[in-house]
Amino acid sequence: MTTSSEANAEKHADSELTVARVLRSPKLFTRECLAGVITALALIPEVISFSVIAGVDPKVSLIASVVLALTLSLLGGRPAMVTAAAGSVALVIGPMVRAHGVEYIMPAVLMGGVIQILFGLAGLARMMRYIPRSVMLGFVNALGVLIFFAQVPHVWGQSLPVWLLFALTLIIVLLLPRVLKSVPSPLVAIVVITAIAVYCGLHVPNVGDEGPMQAGLPGLNQLAVPLDLATLQIVWPTALSIALVGIMESLLTAKLVDDLTDTPSSKRRECWGLGIGNILAGFYGGIAGCAMIGQTIVNVELGKARTRISTVAAALVLLLLVTGLSALMAQIPMVVLAGIMMIVALKTINWHSLQPATLKRIPLSETAIMVLTVVMTVWTGNLAIGVVGGVVFAILLFARRVAHVIHAERQLSADGESVRYVVRGPLFFGSSNDLFEHFDYAHDPQDVIIDLTHAQIWDASSVAALDAIENRYQRYDARVTIVGLDTRSSDFHRRLSGTL
Repeated sequence: MTTSSEANAEKHADSELTVARVLRSPKLFTRECLAGVITALALIPEVISFSVIAGVDPKVSLIASVVLALTLSLLGGRPAMVTAAAGSVALVIGPMVRAHGVEYIMPAVLMGGVIQILFGLAGLARMMRYIPRSVMLGFVNALGVLIFFAQVPHVWGQSLPVWLLFALTLIIVLLLPRVLKSVPSPLVAIVVITAIAVYCGLHVPNVGDEGPMQAGLPGLNQLAVPLDLATLQIVWPTALSIALVGIMESLLTAKLVDDLTDTPSSKRRECWGLGIGNILAGFYGGIAGCAMIGQTIVNVELGKARTRISTVAAALVLLLLVTGLSALMAQIPMVVLAGIMMIVALKTINWHSLQPATLKRIPLSETAIMVLTVVMTVWTGNLAIGVVGGVVFAILLFARRVAHVIHAERQLSADGESVRYVVRGPLFFGSSNDLFEHFDYAHDPQDVIIDLTHAQIWDASSVAALDAIENRYQRYDARVTIVGLDTRSSDFHRRLSGTL
């Protein structure tokens, strides 16, 4: 039985894995490749489903996924993270396709890729640090919910053979690792369930029923619309959405993998690498993508992958399945893939954040932010909307909370000729209005000192509030002196005071 110290040593060794070390170890190389195989198989049903949402041929999405996975394996900033044609991107492409046609996908994808490259080169990926942990938890939990319920139709309401294969899938995936760890249990489940379905002649829904699986590769895409102002007006909103949704989901997934593997990643590199990947996918494949958290969990958690070798293997296996082995891929029952993804969904949800003991300890506002993020994401089916909504709500709660942390202590001099207000707390647009109410304008003496030693001025609203306080005191012929400002706040106040 493995001791905790041995498990910690193994985890530490995994966190320091490099491609060179994996290539020198047949055991590690086999583990990375097998993880890539099950990841490729897990990609197939979701990519095909997303192609329906986007209104494109499933083969287009599969080839685009090969291009994206291979490109990000080489250029991406997060090893072992899986990038492919994703549902969140398909959701923003779909309305444009229905309104104007599939020929506008390519220019929209190319423009979105350029925006992502510029985003990465400008270092704007650092903005992701401002996403609160409660939003991150909502993001993860919402993804788990979406992944789980996306698989339910492949099981619920199906025939008895489907339910039996589903039960066998769960048994293999959950129990096999207790006796066999050298081969990923999801891969064993896919092989065994497919063999049973084919050998017994079971008529169950399979991958081939989801879309045409003709062998061969498509050629390079050609622009079907002119690159003029009219085209730009049609595609730029979609291109911007592709860029932002892709960046957001990829960087949040990268942060999740950082936490799971205890290793860092380059968010900046991930941004411009994703842009290049989408441009290449636009020319050869046709549809954009981003990181896919479900398949990444399959790769990192179920497959125990840690390096770029796993995602290269996933791309090559997917390419082989789409081309030479398309007939074999079409025979895989959907229920085995659905069963695996349901387990992944349950592993994705952060159950600790939902335990009653945890909810009692954390502030109600943090729970509200997490719940809102989950609800908005599940309701819209759009991760970007959920995350942005959660961040905006968090900002509003934060502004409301800090708006009332301003304290002004009134200190009347012994002779009653002057009064000093010692202000404590940050002065910004949310709190400066509250500051105005802390002064006793009608009853204060004519010499008023506002001590800002324990406060700082952060914006023009604070300067305007201080000017308003001085103006109010002038009605009572009182003189206001502001003291204690640090150098930055003093310069800011001197430059703006009296001009607002």
